[in-house]
Amino acid sequence: MEQVRLDKYLWAIRIFKTRTQAATAIDGGKVKWNGASVKPARTVNIGDVYYIKTPARNWLIEVTGLLHNRLGYADALRHYKDLTPEEEKQQKPHEGTSFNTGKRQSKTGHPTKKQRRDLEDFLESDQ
Repeated sequence: MEQVRLDKYLWAIRIFKTRTQAATAIDGGKVKWNGASVKPARTVNIGDVYYIKTPARNWLIEVTGLLHNRLGYADALRHYKDLTPEEEKQQKPHEGTSFNTGKRQSKTGHPTKKQRRDLEDFLESDQ
């Protein structure tokens, strides 16, 4: 019987961008099986139901097939069933479905050097 680690499975079905992110989320208690936290090395079985909390949204998935390698999105969809209630499928405000790169979003925070210089030039022209 074939076996797949939980961190590898979540990476392969494209819930997480990297296997390291999947393992970190599992270690951090963001992935639950029957309401209990699990370890990254846990073996995934067909029929298991997992609750996964990601920055973009919360997931409730049922395993319908085992997947060892990362495939395209359309192929990955065939290996799990999304049981997430509709109200939890909504994206959180100000967050997209893309992965967090750690950089600040455009046009937020401090002005750039060019923007600051333009503002100083504008204020000096008023005087």
